[in-house]
Amino acid sequence: MSTDLQAALAGRRIEAVVIGASAGGVEALGALLPALPAGYSLPVFCILHLPSDRESRLAELYAERVPLRVKEAVDKESIEPGTVYFAGAGYHLSVEQDFTFSLSCEPPVHFARPAIDVLMESSADAYGPGLVGILLTGANHDGAEGMAYIHASGGLTVVQDPDDAQVATMPQSAIDRFSPHLILPLARIGALLPMLETDTNEH
Repeated sequence: MSTDLQAALAGRRIEAVVIGASAGGVEALGALLPALPAGYSLPVFCILHLPSDRESRLAELYAERVPLRVKEAVDKESIEPGTVYFAGAGYHLSVEQDFTFSLSCEPPVHFARPAIDVLMESSADAYGPGLVGILLTGANHDGAEGMAYIHASGGLTVVQDPDDAQVATMPQSAIDRFSPHLILPLARIGALLPMLETDTNEH
């Protein structure tokens, strides 16, 4: 484990991961999620900006390539370990204090519903310092506030290096908003994910 990743993880016990992306995100997640090992214990929440008039097929797309259970999050569903959840189209996705999901039709945020900020902020309220927030490529500013909120709540914040992103606007917006713990190219984020459940993070 390289020194910067080791220092960022020191003393942390990670309980969940939330990943947000927009333009270029399908490809970015296609590089990241298959890096998760079979038996991975953490729940992973993924949110991509989606057209509200089309059903999302993201869970089906990645289920064939990821060695974990992959599904679309359902209202009132209890969060299970070792599962990759995707936000569906047309609804905001939130994590509740009892570690269930909720869906809502509140107005779009940054022209998006589902919005990254909504999922990240509610996840931070539920998991606090046990959350890792990851923001990837994208063409608008959604996710900057959510990542800043995770940071203020004690969680670990990881932003894709804008120079490595297919579209730099979203990660750069987060970097302009606050100072993330880690700014990494996609390949190193992929290397980080399996580390989150090991070593200092175990009981």
